Amino acid sequence: MTSTSVKNSLLPPGLVSNLQEVLLSRKGGGGGGGDGDQSKEPDEATEPSSSSSPAEATGADDDSSKPIVLVTNGDGIDAPGLTSLVEALVSQGLYNVHVCAPQSDKSVSGHSVTLRETVAVSSADIKGATAYEVSGTPADCVSLALSGALFSWSRPLLVISGINRGSSCGHHMFYSGVVAGAREAVISGVPSLSISLNWKKDESQESHFKDAVAVCLPLINAAIRDIEKGIFPKNCSLNIEIPTLPLSNKGFKLTKQSIWRSTPNWQAVSANRYPAGHFMSNQQSLGIQLAQLGRDASAAGAARRLATQKKNVEIESTGAAGKTAPERVKKFFRLEFLDKEQDDVDADLDFRALENGFVSVTPVSLSPNIELEIHSAASDWISSALQQEQ
Repeated sequence: MTSTSVKNSLLPPGLVSNLQEVLLSRKGGGGGGGDGDQSKEPDEATEPSSSSSPAEATGADDDSSKPIVLVTNGDGIDAPGLTSLVEALVSQGLYNVHVCAPQSDKSVSGHSVTLRETVAVSSADIKGATAYEVSGTPADCVSLALSGALFSWSRPLLVISGINRGSSCGHHMFYSGVVAGAREAVISGVPSLSISLNWKKDESQESHFKDAVAVCLPLINAAIRDIEKGIFPKNCSLNIEIPTLPLSNKGFKLTKQSIWRSTPNWQAVSANRYPAGHFMSNQQSLGIQLAQLGRDASAAGAARRLATQKKNVEIESTGAAGKTAPERVKKFFRLEFLDKEQDDVDADLDFRALENGFVSVTPVSLSPNIELEIHSAASDWISSALQQEQ
């Protein structure tokens, strides 16, 4: 094997570099008799191959001269909002597009992260992009992507989270997985945008996601251009809310985060109609049942051992072992959010601007102490960016 053949295999740059170092060291040392560190290098070099970003797995054409854009979302990697956004970014041919998104719907996961559990990552087929689906949350996806453990880079120019199915205005930002993905980028010092479509059951159609992309793409291009120039607002993310009928919007409007949220509605559910296993996968349910059987068996065994040690014990009831306490009561509930009328008529609030047909753009900062400063900087930038795109 030569260094040329390694390059032609389209392996990740980091892996290619490691392999080249190993080949050179072996060539210089006659293929044997190296020191202890050199003898470990082949294993160390090949181990990252499963967590790096082989372009051939997704058909992406990585071009280091293009700005790197990372896309994630909260609805899952197969969601039409993400698909439409990535297709539009790739079709422009301006960016090196990478995707790291949840493998399933995590739209109301908030800023939760996965600790003490293994997160599974699999390559995904999205034409023109290097893509992975992750068994964790949107915050997990962005954190992993920026860590340097998955991709050969650790800092994209911009992170875009979306396009989400449903509004993330007001207090829903705290529940929102799509906003959390963008917020995680800002925590790591990377500029970000979160984008949501105000989906309504009887009005919205899948095609509206493509319309939403057409609406926000000029702002995305302006953001990337001005990040490169160093004039994009610092230390904040922009949460973009697109009206239900995107192409009928009245324009962009800088807004403030409101205290709006839907009304939480907890409903009791019949245990007979929905047994416990209904709320979990078959594997989870079986696992819990097996665990309970194991605990019962252990308790029964302990009871038998204890009985052999006590001379005065005449009756042993293994069937009741571990069951001395009364059976605990179980109840089942389901949470739904119900829309409600809002009394606040401030036209500068995010939900009100959205209802009035505007594309709401809300700066989301990590520190309330600089909120006014960031809001002013974002206002100046949006005005300038939109003027240049016209």
